[in-house]
Amino acid sequence: MSKKTSSLSDLSRLVYSTDVGRIRPEEPQAPTPAGDGIARVRRETKGRGGKTVTTVSGVPLGEEELKDLASALKRRCGTGGALKDGVIEIQGDHVDLLLGELEKRGFKTKRSGG
Repeated sequence: MSKKTSSLSDLSRLVYSTDVGRIRPEEPQAPTPAGDGIARVRRETKGRGGKTVTTVSGVPLGEEELKDLASALKRRCGTGGALKDGVIEIQGDHVDLLLGELEKRGFKTKRSGG
């Protein structure tokens, strides 16, 4: 059980060392998300107060590349959107436009949902 320090005199017992001790190895880069590599595009309205949102999920890219792709798709559709938990959300019904744009960029795509 550790005691909470309340004054500078309590800190005088702290010892800092520059000697080599346990050094953690560098963290490996986060791998590309696992999956079948197919970008699924669907139109959703649930949980959004009746507003229509087009979602793109399953894109086999890392986090930074996914942010760049989301920005490019939002510009292409001329609307806003977000990137949440690896799913790109674009405001409005843009399924056909996004399918064409993703295929042009070299992704395998599928229309998902009803």
